[in-house]
Amino acid sequence: MKRLFFSSISLAAIVLSSSGCKQPEAAAKGPAMRALPVQTLAVALAPVAQSSDYVATIKSRRSVTIMPQVDGNLTQILVKSGDHVRAGQLLMSIDPRRQQALVDAQKSTENQKKALYDYNQIQIDREHKLFDAGVVSRDALDQAEQSFQNTRADWQSAIATRKSLEEQLAYYSVKAPFDGIVGDIPVHLGDYVTSSTMLTTVDENKDLEAYIYVPTERAGEIRMALPVQLLDGDGKVVETSSIDFLSPQVDSQLQGILVKAPVHSTADVLRSAQLVKARIIWKTSSEPVIPVLAVSRQGGQAFVFVAQKQPDGHIAARQVAVTLGDTVGNSYAVTSGLKAGDKIIVSGTQFLVDNMPVMPLG
Repeated sequence: MKRLFFSSISLAAIVLSSSGCKQPEAAAKGPAMRALPVQTLAVALAPVAQSSDYVATIKSRRSVTIMPQVDGNLTQILVKSGDHVRAGQLLMSIDPRRQQALVDAQKSTENQKKALYDYNQIQIDREHKLFDAGVVSRDALDQAEQSFQNTRADWQSAIATRKSLEEQLAYYSVKAPFDGIVGDIPVHLGDYVTSSTMLTTVDENKDLEAYIYVPTERAGEIRMALPVQLLDGDGKVVETSSIDFLSPQVDSQLQGILVKAPVHSTADVLRSAQLVKARIIWKTSSEPVIPVLAVSRQGGQAFVFVAQKQPDGHIAARQVAVTLGDTVGNSYAVTSGLKAGDKIIVSGTQFLVDNMPVMPLG
C-alpha cells in the first residue's frame, strides 16, 4: 500500500516536471505571423529609350521680314498679327504723294518730248520730199535727220524715266510675297519708316523645321537620322521626326550644335516661332520595367518588395534597393537591382516590412 502511494507521487512529479519544461518553450515561440495576401507581377524586359530633352524653336523654311524699299509715313495698315494672307495681297501703304507728283511731272515731260518727236517726224518727211525735188541740199537734209533722231531719243528716254518712277511708286504699296501668316507688327499708322524699319514678317506655315541646340558635350553622339519627338505642354508626343541637318560648327553664343528635324504637323498643332520640348532619342535597349505603384522610397532610396521563397518553404517579402531610369508610360525602367522574372509585389506595399511572410495571389 505504501509502495503504491510513493509510486503515484513519483509519476506525478515526473509529469509535472515534463510539463513545466515544455510550457516556457511554447511561450517563447508564440503564435506564427499570418501571411499577407499580395498581388505579384513578374518583371519583364521592354524597349527603353535613352533620351535627352531640349527646347526647340519651330521655324518655317520660307519666312521673310518685310521692310520698306522707300521712305515715308504709313497711311494704311490693312492686316493684323496672325492674319492669313495671299501672295500679292496689300499689307500696308506708305504715303505716295511725293512720288506720284514725280510720276505726273515726268508724264508731262514725256508728252512734251512726244509732241516734239511727232513734229520732227513730219519735218523729216517734208525735208526728204524737198531734197528729192532738188530744193534743199544734202547738208540741210542731214541736219533734219539729226534733229529727228535727237527728239526720238529724248522721247524714249522720257518713257524710260516715267516707267522707272512708276516702278518706284509701286514700292509704296507693301504686298505679301507669298501665301503665309502675318507675324508681329511693331509699327503704327502715321509712323515714318525707312528702308531699315521692320514692318512685319510673313511665314509660310508649312515645310516647318524644329531648330534644336545640343550641348557640345554630346557632340560625339549626334548623328543624322536620330529620332526626335516633339512634345506639347502636357508631355504628349505631337510629332515624331528625325534629324536631317547637323551643323558643322558650334554656335559661339549658345555653345551648342544646331540640329534640325522636319515638322509636318498642321497649323492647329505647331506653328512657326513656337517653342516646344524636343526629345532626342540616343538609343533604345531592353531593360526591366516595373509599375510606378510598386516603388517605395525611404531616405531618398527607391526600393521594391520581391516575393522570394525561403528555405523552409514559405514566401517572404524581401526589400530590394533599385536604381530607376526613365519612365515608360506608367512604369519605371530599372537600371540595377532587378532582373527579368523577379516577382515584385504590387499591392499592399505600405503594410510590408522586410522578410514579412506573404501569400502571392498572382
